[in-house]
Amino acid sequence: MSKTDKLKEEIGWLKVVFGILVAIDISLVAWLAQNITKAPIFLLVICALAVLSVTTGIVWVNRAAYRKIDELEEL
Repeated sequence: MSKTDKLKEEIGWLKVVFGILVAIDISLVAWLAQNITKAPIFLLVICALAVLSVTTGIVWVNRAAYRKIDELEEL
């Protein structure tokens, strides 16, 4: 497998991970918005931390994908 093909496969995999993380993030934010008045504080804090963690993961995957795209461009 050539380096170009390998980078394309890695970018494709990062797109899948990015999509999954975005779906999880949207779901957590929606749950948080719907249950802000009903859920116990502990659960709200855990959900907020999860949103923060998943959002950080989204940013990391996005940056990794752009690095791979830049690397692909240089070939």
